[in-house]
Amino acid sequence: MAPSLIRSAAASVLGRSTMRSAVKPMFTSFTRGKATLPDMPYDFGALEPYISGKIMELHYTKHHATYVNGYNAAVEKLAIASEKEDIKGQIALQPLINFHGGGHINHSLFWENLAPSSQGGGEILGSSSPLTKAIETKFGSYDKLISDVNAGLMAIQGSGWTWLVKNSTTGELEVINKANQDPVTGPYIPLVGIDAWEHAYYLQYQNVKADYFKAIWNVINWKTAEKRFLA
Repeated sequence: MAPSLIRSAAASVLGRSTMRSAVKPMFTSFTRGKATLPDMPYDFGALEPYISGKIMELHYTKHHATYVNGYNAAVEKLAIASEKEDIKGQIALQPLINFHGGGHINHSLFWENLAPSSQGGGEILGSSSPLTKAIETKFGSYDKLISDVNAGLMAIQGSGWTWLVKNSTTGELEVINKANQDPVTGPYIPLVGIDAWEHAYYLQYQNVKADYFKAIWNVINWKTAEKRFLA
């Protein structure tokens, strides 16, 4: 069972849309140097009522697909600029590569961050779990961690992500914010990331994003977070 803090009611559910069949687990994938849209590990409607099937469908088929296509297009232009030894052109493409490449990486991690209730979504790990021990050492409890992450999410002005990360240098857990689609880099290992872009929630929660931030913990996949923590 998830802690009391994350059992707040989600907003009303939109009508179910046609769902994509569950397939093999996903990963950030590249084919012959090109990024590809990974398969979803569950149906679009599997996270209802916390995240509607329509939001998941649009988020995956429109937004994530745009990042994949944008990254591939930018990399192709970069190759051309490199062949021409156009240094200025190569530099000019870096923001696009960071934005679209980061969007692809972030969303690939995000889908794996989530799981339906039937697959353990929202269930915190036991007291013997290494991740649980790390959370209790750093934050005191799962509830306090969730409160800190949600505070980070509410502090985002515009678009961005809040991440629970492991600092590979110190071994400690931290909560960090990343603007727009900037990926988690440096010494940080991403464990759990929550998308604060409006496209992740507005169709269902509208301007009450705090309700989305509370509801999403009911489908967080802590088992995946622990695998990342131990890797």
